[in-house]
Amino acid sequence: MPFAETTTGARLFYEERGQGEPLLLVHGLLGTAALHFPKVMDWLAPRYRLYGLTLRGYGESTPKPRDFPLRFYHRDADDVLAFMDAVGLEQAHILGYSDGGETALVAAGQQPARFKSVAVIGAVGSFDASIRPRVQSMYPGDWITPEEKALHGIPDANAFVLGWIRAFQTYIDMGGDVSLGTADRITCPVLLLLGDRDTLNPAAFGQQFVERAPRGRLEVFTDCGHPVHDERWSDFQRVYGAFLAGV
Repeated sequence: MPFAETTTGARLFYEERGQGEPLLLVHGLLGTAALHFPKVMDWLAPRYRLYGLTLRGYGESTPKPRDFPLRFYHRDADDVLAFMDAVGLEQAHILGYSDGGETALVAAGQQPARFKSVAVIGAVGSFDASIRPRVQSMYPGDWITPEEKALHGIPDANAFVLGWIRAFQTYIDMGGDVSLGTADRITCPVLLLLGDRDTLNPAAFGQQFVERAPRGRLEVFTDCGHPVHDERWSDFQRVYGAFLAGV
């Protein structure tokens, strides 16, 4: 599989599959495209040229170790846009999950003309202090498996999790705006997919985002947690498939 050398200093591993219009897939925390989107890629490859990114510091992408500086979503968004430049993509659809969803919303707000559609799973574009206890509950990092530590080169799981928590809480302390302030710049169709039991991404925050996005839409799945595309696969296919067909 290939690597893309970007102007942001990241060397990004990616999977390229299928044919048709280009579609980027951006994974979440402790993931890769292969880990977080296996069924999605199998489903979409007959109709789209898929670019499954691995964000910097995860999997085979560098630099390592993966860290979480202030505004890390914005750094990842810069990497995504630089990746598009590196592989010659003037415009593409983008689908992001969790942290990758927040990254996708930031990237689309920064350079809206680059995207034909934006869809995110478990991402809402802003936060407030009400979710601080949920963020803090990620520590300690004993939920990270030995396999995940090996794959991503994580020497200290607690330090890794603390880095994420501190950066996330900095967003909250700065007012909680990740991409909400640029939602009105995204002129392509935008779809937010949320589970009603997603404790990190309340639907009310997603509603705020889609109200500002000119062509925004929120879809909430009942009796569903964070990974909508895993827990409600058939419903995800129906909703996202119709969304793409309508772009």
